[in-house]
Amino acid sequence: MLFNSFEFLLFLPVVFILYWFVFNKKLSWQNGLVLVASYFFYGWWSWKFMGLLMLSTALDYAYGFWVASTNRKKAKLFLWLSIINNLGILGVFKYYNFFATQFQNGFDFLGLHTHPILLQVALPIGISFYTFHGMSYVFDIYRGHQKPVKSFIDYAVFVSFFPLLVAGPIERANHLLPQVQKPRFFNYAQAVEGCRLILWGMFKKVVIADSLALIVDEIFQNYPDHNGITLVVGAIAFSFQIYGDFSGYSDIALGTAKLFGFELLSNFKFPYFSRDVAEFWRRWHISLSSWFRDYLYIPLGGSKNGQYKAIRNTFIIFLVSGFWHGASWNFIAWGFIHACGFLPLLLLNRNRRHVTDVVAQNRKLPSLKELWQMSTTFIFVTFAWIFFRTDDGIGSAFNYIQHIGVSILEHPGQLLMPPGGKIALLYILPLLIGDWYLRRDERRYKFSRGITILLACLSAFWLIKSIGNNTTFIYFQF
Repeated sequence: MLFNSFEFLLFLPVVFILYWFVFNKKLSWQNGLVLVASYFFYGWWSWKFMGLLMLSTALDYAYGFWVASTNRKKAKLFLWLSIINNLGILGVFKYYNFFATQFQNGFDFLGLHTHPILLQVALPIGISFYTFHGMSYVFDIYRGHQKPVKSFIDYAVFVSFFPLLVAGPIERANHLLPQVQKPRFFNYAQAVEGCRLILWGMFKKVVIADSLALIVDEIFQNYPDHNGITLVVGAIAFSFQIYGDFSGYSDIALGTAKLFGFELLSNFKFPYFSRDVAEFWRRWHISLSSWFRDYLYIPLGGSKNGQYKAIRNTFIIFLVSGFWHGASWNFIAWGFIHACGFLPLLLLNRNRRHVTDVVAQNRKLPSLKELWQMSTTFIFVTFAWIFFRTDDGIGSAFNYIQHIGVSILEHPGQLLMPPGGKIALLYILPLLIGDWYLRRDERRYKFSRGITILLACLSAFWLIKSIGNNTTFIYFQF
C-alpha cells in the first residue's frame, strides 16, 4: 500500500479509530491490531511475499533466545546463523541475478560460455529494511544491549510496524521495543505533530518530488538531445527529487507512528545544508548510515587501529552502502565516489566537525564561508547522484557527464540562455525555504494556519490529479 494513495487515506483513519476506541482496553489487543494492520498493509502490495516476511521474523525471534545463551560458543554460532539467514535471504532475492550475470560475463571473457538460471521474481518490497531490523536485534542481544522478547507479537510489531516496514527508518530494538511493550495513551499534542509531519511529507512527495520526476525522467532518458546546462538542471532536479521523495516518506512514517503513540528515529536532518561530506552522511538516511557504523564499521575496527585500517574500513562501509541500494555497478560507483569525498576529511582529522551544530546556528542567513561550504558539498553530492540515477549501466553516467562538459565547451553561449527544465526551480524553492525554516529542529513543523491550509490544498489537488497513477517511492526498490 502506498502512502500517497486513497487506499491509505482510508486505511489510516480506520486503524486509528479501532486502535484508540475499540482495542484500547488492553495493550496486547492494541499490539495485535497493529500487527494485523501491518501485515494487511504489506499484503496489499503482494500477499505472496507475506510468508517470507513471517519466516524472517520467526527465525530471528528464535535466534534471539539462542544468542542469549551464557555459552559464548553457542551464542556466537547462532549469531552467525542469523547473519547467514538474513544475508542469504537478501542474496537470493536481491543479488543472485547480479552475481550470476557477472560470473557469466567473466566466463564469456575466458571463452567459456555458460547459461545461468536467473530468478524471474520481483524483489520483495522492504526486504532490505526488515532483514536489517532482525539482524540488529540479534546483534544487540549478543552484545548484551538487549534482552530477548518473550512475546512473539511484540517482536513482530517491532519488525513489521507498517509505517516503517517498506522503506524505514531502520529502527533499533532498544528504541522501539520498549515503546511496543509499555501502555500507550492518546496524546493530542503528539497526534497534531504527527498530522503536520504527514502533511509536510505528503507535500514533499506528491507536489515536489513527483513533479520533479517528470522533468528528471525526460532529461535523463533523452540526455543526448539536451545541451549541457539542461543536463546540469536535470542532475540538480534529481537531487531534490530523491530527497523530497525519501524524506517525504520518512516524514509520513514518523507522523503516522505519532498518531499511534510511537516515536521513531529521525532519518533526515536537512542534508543539503551540510558543510562537508561527513556532515551530509550524518544527515542523510541517518538510520542506515548509523546502522553500518555500529554493526560494520566499528566491529571492523573503525578508525582506532591505524590509518590504513581506517581508510580500508571507510571504503568498505561506503561500498557496502552503495551495494545495499541495489545490485548494480552504478550504486557501487556511487558509494566509491562518496568514500573518495570522505577520505580527505578522515586523513586531515576533520570528519568530526559539525557533529552537533547546524548551519547559521544563531543567525537567519549563512555566512559566505558556510554558503561556499554548502555549495561545494551540494555540487559533489549532485555529481554522485548522476551515477545513482542512470538506468543503463555505469557507462551512461560517464556519457551523461561527458556530454555536459563537451556541450558547454563547444557552445558556451548556452550559459547565458534559460536552460531546459528550468521550471524545476519553482518546485525546489519551497522545499529549500521550508527546510531552512525548520533546520534547527526537524520535528518542529509549526507552520502558520495559512501555510498549513495551502500545503493541504496543494497536496489534495495533486493526489486527486494523480488518481490511478500513484507513483511509488524511490526507496521501495531497495
